[in-house]
Amino acid sequence: MKALLLEDVNKLVIRDIPDPPVPPREVLIRVHAVGVCGTDLHLYHGKGNYNFDSQGRQVPLTEHPQILGHEFTGEIVEVGREVRDLKPGDRVICDQGRNCHSQNRRPVCRYCASGDSHQCLYYGEHGITGLPGAMADYIAMPAVNCLRLPGNLPPEQAALAEPLGCVLHACVWLERARNRYTFEGEERVRHILICGAGPAGLLFLQYLRNVRGFTGSILISDLREKNLELARRFGATPINVARQDLRAAVAELTRGERVQYLIDACGGAQVLADIPGVLSKQGTLLIYAAGHNGRDTSVIDPILFLEPTIVASVGASGGFDSDGRPTTYRTALELVSTGRVQVLPFITHYYHALEQIQDAFDNDFGREDYIKGVLRRSN
Repeated sequence: MKALLLEDVNKLVIRDIPDPPVPPREVLIRVHAVGVCGTDLHLYHGKGNYNFDSQGRQVPLTEHPQILGHEFTGEIVEVGREVRDLKPGDRVICDQGRNCHSQNRRPVCRYCASGDSHQCLYYGEHGITGLPGAMADYIAMPAVNCLRLPGNLPPEQAALAEPLGCVLHACVWLERARNRYTFEGEERVRHILICGAGPAGLLFLQYLRNVRGFTGSILISDLREKNLELARRFGATPINVARQDLRAAVAELTRGERVQYLIDACGGAQVLADIPGVLSKQGTLLIYAAGHNGRDTSVIDPILFLEPTIVASVGASGGFDSDGRPTTYRTALELVSTGRVQVLPFITHYYHALEQIQDAFDNDFGREDYIKGVLRRSN
């Protein structure tokens, strides 16, 4: 099969490699759609490497190339001999993380037992931690990681249930924290600021409005007017930080109250510098995005002076349904398929061949009109 390998920083190469084997409890999937993610971009530019050996050493791409692609959907073409509840022809979305259930470990580790599968002691993630991703003709996945797609849901929309799953997990984790300000308590969250109106920020916004039912003010900041206009459509008050000072805008829009929740969905270094001027004392800060390059870590000191609740979240961790399949992904897929959370409005770029992905990283991510790209393979 053909696969797109990241063999070094900024070096993508298409290779012919063997089709993946299909162990007894796994299925072989012909890839239909893959989301092109900011995490892929970080890996491509060498700003992230999440493949570690048993001693905690980062494994260089030159030593172990990475097939990217962790947001994906496809059609099953072969099932392992022990798979009973899936068949060739089924269209599926997959939890790309291998956890205790994926590996049939008994008993499960303490993190899988508590519903935090992304922290599984035996965790591995396709497209990110060295395991092959979906920017290839085929990918083999544990059957228990796969969920059938409902109806005629287009594959490019189904693939984006993965980033929504990450947002769902982050919001659950946020509410599990010991926050001074809550949605139902005596001291209510009245104002929320989302920094970044990219795919993650727009998903957070829709979740808070359409699923969580939050009726207070949601402010969202970004440099790109097209993204901010879409955020306005989804129910946020936009702040264009190319034209407005974020601190002044938040002070005006909250009448000096500041925000009780701040979601960092952009990873920009300037966000850290702005937090002390926009977050309420003992407010809650969710650090969702990676990045923050170019700032000295001392910028955190004024944040700590606020005594905030700081929450970090990664991936679509969650518990398991009675069939061993991932609850978070099932919920995310249901929200996308029913339209309660819309993903189609911010898919701005489509790619139809592996050869186009390098141009996506080198050029499209920096375009004013770019929000989200999807690689759509011919069926």
